Amino acid sequence: MAFKFHLPDIGEGVIEGEIVEWKVAEGDAVELDQPIVEVQTDKATVEIPSPRKGTIAKINFHAGEICPVGDVLLEIAEDGAPVEAAVPEPPRPHAAPPPIPAAAPQPSPGNGNGTSQVTRSAPPAGAPPSRPEVIDATGSARRVLATPATRRLARQMGVELANVPGSGKSGRVTSDDVRRFGEQPHHTVTPSAPATRAPAASPSTALARPRSPETPVSIVPQGVPQGVPQGVPQGVPQGGDERIPLRGVRRAIAEKMTRSKFTATHFTYVEEIDMSDLVELRTRAKAKAAERGIKLTYLPFIVKAVCAGLKKWPSLNASLDEERQEIVRKGYYHIGIAAQGPEGLMVTVVRDADKLSIFQMAAEIQRLADAVQSGSIQRDELVGSTFTISSLGSLGGVMATPIINFPEAGVLGVHKMSQRPAVVDGEIVPRWLMNLSISLDHRIVDGWDGAMFLAEVKSLLEDPTLMFMEMV
Repeated sequence: MAFKFHLPDIGEGVIEGEIVEWKVAEGDAVELDQPIVEVQTDKATVEIPSPRKGTIAKINFHAGEICPVGDVLLEIAEDGAPVEAAVPEPPRPHAAPPPIPAAAPQPSPGNGNGTSQVTRSAPPAGAPPSRPEVIDATGSARRVLATPATRRLARQMGVELANVPGSGKSGRVTSDDVRRFGEQPHHTVTPSAPATRAPAASPSTALARPRSPETPVSIVPQGVPQGVPQGVPQGVPQGGDERIPLRGVRRAIAEKMTRSKFTATHFTYVEEIDMSDLVELRTRAKAKAAERGIKLTYLPFIVKAVCAGLKKWPSLNASLDEERQEIVRKGYYHIGIAAQGPEGLMVTVVRDADKLSIFQMAAEIQRLADAVQSGSIQRDELVGSTFTISSLGSLGGVMATPIINFPEAGVLGVHKMSQRPAVVDGEIVPRWLMNLSISLDHRIVDGWDGAMFLAEVKSLLEDPTLMFMEMV
């Protein structure tokens, strides 16, 4: 009998992955740990190796389709086992992006009141109580708004999320909704696959489906597509259209930006910064940095100023737990740096940025940027930021309204610095001026707090000696 390989957990909070490319086909022989498929998560592409030696008997998801964690990704006939001939099936179209959730919950299937009219049979008299049957209850025809923790609870209770009326914002199903629904009599689930009983060792070891042994995954380099020179604009056929499937990193960006824009209540505030003193300081420090092999830009100074501002205005270093209706203020400063790579925009994370020196910060920012360009960036280097900075360097423009890196409270846009006339002590003199714009989630941050935060950042950048005093 063929071994059924279920898509493993490939990161905290990841509930599904998009198939980017198969490296094998049905009928191919594979070795143990041989790379077989690339799967795109919300942050990076992971390469999954084969958990068995044998022959590929069946592939269940095609490139461009979404595979939920725990679903059977493929089947492998192990060496010595007979291989059943694959039954040809019509090609499936590329999966369309999941729909944007509606503002109100959709009607639940069943008898109209959110429950199904199926009665469970009672256990025989005197029989010991059996362990709960663990069923993957997250599959449904529509996309259900729920956190990974709520989905896990639904699996453990054998509750189908599609049947649970959501009481949260935009119809989101909360853990309390699942518990209330699970306590109702005669509720049940109609799974699309046979249910699996949990191991007898401990309820905590129960999984939604039979799972393979732990299979390591590795990050795949996300380089420029083969045959496409980097930096060369790709033209559209004259007189025609070019259709490009929305998948991979581009699709992940589209989904995340859409969720942020339609969830966080954005407002933007802009301030002009006189960077003249910092320009002189950086000019003097560049030589020292070069001796250490470090390219010193203005970004490390901006990060340090941001960390100091966040410490004085902690409402910006926060997120909103929508399920519990709690504002979570972070006691650490992991700063996201938006970086453009060959596959699209990624947010690298400088952890504990407030504890790094300017030179250490510059080295870490450069290391992460190089990893994005080469495709060697690791997933844990792309998650966990508490506040994000977006900078296009010399292409930064005059002003922009950046979209928040959800679920953070704010994002800082760094714009082009240029020498312009300014009035200083009643005289018109040339100064190095730059705009900073900040987009904030008005559900968490008031306009006053946002303005005061940016004023603090402005004061530190305009007088760098104050910045180094803050670092002591």
